Amino acid sequence: EVQLVESGGGLVQAGGSLRLSCAASGFTFDDYTIGWFRQAPGKEREGVSSISSSYGHTYYGDSVKGRFTISSDNAKNTVYLQMNSLKPEDTAVYYCAAAKYGSMWWSYEYDYSGQGTQVTVSS
Repeated sequence: EVQLVESGGGLVQAGGSLRLSCAASGFTFDDYTIGWFRQAPGKEREGVSSISSSYGHTYYGDSVKGRFTISSDNAKNTVYLQMNSLKPEDTAVYYCAAAKYGSMWWSYEYDYSGQGTQVTVSS
């Protein structure tokens, strides 16, 4: 059974930090691009960041560049998103998702996705 289990969300003040984790199982972790997208009420889904587990290539959406860092621990089949300098506009449900190719990931063509974790940034 494929699972992507997110954790680490919560409530934080503007300027604070959170680290999200995505534990993957049920598929070959190294063969996929894995990352985070977010969705806030009334807003379109937005790709946040992705990482190619086998090559370590990372990509970021323009709104989070310089503030968020994605990483992976291939031994643990886990992807992390370190979020610093958080802003109220970062408030959203953050989802972990996996796609066979990076181009598919940024086109929202995911093979798998998790249930999401809420991130709320207060001003």
